[in-house]
Amino acid sequence: MNLTSKKENNKNIKRKRIIDSAAQLFSSKNYHEVMIEDVAKLARIAKGTVYNYFESKEELYFSIMKTRMENLVQSLKNKVQYEMSSIDSLHSFIVHLYMFLMKYRNFFLMYQKEALKAEHELCSDLNKLESDLRNILLEVIRSGEKEYLFRDIEEDFAVDLILGSIYEAVYRGIEKGYSESEMVHYREKIFDFVLHGLFTSFDKDRGLPLKGKTIVITRTLEQSRESAEAFIQLGAKVIIFPTLDIIPPDNWKEFDDVILNEKKIDFIIFTSAHAVKMFSKRCDELNKKLNFEKIKIVAVGNKTASACEKQGLPVNIIPGTFSGEGVVSELSKFNLKNKIIFIPKSAIGREELPDWLEEQGAVIRTAPVYNVALPEKETIKDRINELKNNRPNLFIFTSPSTFKNFLQILDITNPNQYFNGFDVAAIGPTTKAAIENRNVRVTVMPDEFTINGLVKATLDYYK
Repeated sequence: MNLTSKKENNKNIKRKRIIDSAAQLFSSKNYHEVMIEDVAKLARIAKGTVYNYFESKEELYFSIMKTRMENLVQSLKNKVQYEMSSIDSLHSFIVHLYMFLMKYRNFFLMYQKEALKAEHELCSDLNKLESDLRNILLEVIRSGEKEYLFRDIEEDFAVDLILGSIYEAVYRGIEKGYSESEMVHYREKIFDFVLHGLFTSFDKDRGLPLKGKTIVITRTLEQSRESAEAFIQLGAKVIIFPTLDIIPPDNWKEFDDVILNEKKIDFIIFTSAHAVKMFSKRCDELNKKLNFEKIKIVAVGNKTASACEKQGLPVNIIPGTFSGEGVVSELSKFNLKNKIIFIPKSAIGREELPDWLEEQGAVIRTAPVYNVALPEKETIKDRINELKNNRPNLFIFTSPSTFKNFLQILDITNPNQYFNGFDVAAIGPTTKAAIENRNVRVTVMPDEFTINGLVKATLDYYK
């Protein structure tokens, strides 16, 4: 470390010591009772040194509050935006807020003390940040109402109750000195408590809108279980019928050539959570670390973005429309001439997206990172029997492969006859076209090509 860097590092350490000491004092005393002399003494530095970093006690106080609040609000936004459902978003909000406040308990005690004093008006920046925090939760509640997952409720009142519950739980945790494992336990208790207050199944007037409906979901086993949850919460009986099995590609040569030999990658486009997981797994096997500060990651859909986050991949772009057209629309904002775009994909992935991007002047690299296979009949025989013993109301297909494999697994030679009298849902136009090409009528298709979109479209259809 050179001399300049060492001096800068020492300054940062001293500034942090001042802030930590001041936070400790402000959290245990009223604002007017804290003196700069007290801060200097606790930080073990000269009083004049404090003034080298902060012009006044007021600036020191608001620096602590504003910095912590900015970090809290931004981290909450990041956590919530990658979740696939309102219930997941609510869970992320509650867990992260609780753990953040337990970690920075001096900040919490400062914030609560001053917020509860009517005669003390926080600066406009703090008021704005507090409003931003409330609005994050407000949007989660509104989204849950639109998805029919949360009951109709006075939204501002719900925000007050939820935040109040979290703050009281933090007080309790501080007083009792919770360990890390106890914090993890109680944060889930808070979530369960809040969810039971919002969840639509507790709304006697509204009931369960899909009660009495049996829905067949055809994806991979893991995906089907995740998708089933939203329908089950709305009262439906769900038959999980896996039609896909995700396996590695026949060989990794194309992928390895790009990852190991390409000197510069400008964009990576992930079109599915499967692609993200297999990409990360192979990079780990190759012991290859990419510099993501110089690579923009495009995630098609919130679920794909969530998978990126879990793998530690920073997402820069989530197209407004979860489709190839949406990706092109977003990337057309950039000058793509001679830019290297890497698309890890399924071994049977379509080529429309690369073709569109090449028209913009981009240099496209694609490589299979997974293959889609039929599950062994023996592994799903219980599912086949369950389907035979029930009469579904709705079959859901999320890709042409799920439909094609469903026919193959059940040896269906006349799809029109088999599906006659049943409703059929397609996640998007490509899947719809593949189904209708076999003379099967699609009755449900969402405007938003996601499972959440399908949930909304299904609710609207059965109204």
